[in-house]
Amino acid sequence: QVQLVESGGGLVQAGGSLTLSCAASGRTFSRSDMGWFRQAPGKEREFVARIAWSGGNFYYGDSVKGRFTISRDNAKNTLYLQMNDLKPEDTAVYYCAARTSGNYVYTNPRAYDYWGQGTQVTVSS
Repeated sequence: QVQLVESGGGLVQAGGSLTLSCAASGRTFSRSDMGWFRQAPGKEREFVARIAWSGGNFYYGDSVKGRFTISRDNAKNTLYLQMNDLKPEDTAVYYCAARTSGNYVYTNPRAYDYWGQGTQVTVSS
């Protein structure tokens, strides 16, 4: 199993930056593909980014491509999301998730078996 705890959210002005962290515990983090999702009030959970267990194979949602960067440090059991040029539409609760099976495409929340509790990101205009 994998336990996930996000941190780093907060209030930032448009154009600013934040870095989210996701601390993982459990034996399978280094063998798990990881993802970031976000959910705004009244909206469905949206795919943000994905990184393979090896640290490669990055994929990003169209709305964050070129502004967000996903990375991981398997030695520290930590996943990161560097967010630059933030926009008010980036306001949401951000979740990290671990995928340990091959079911569903990586953009589908159902592809992920373990989730953190989320961290709020609010971008003011």
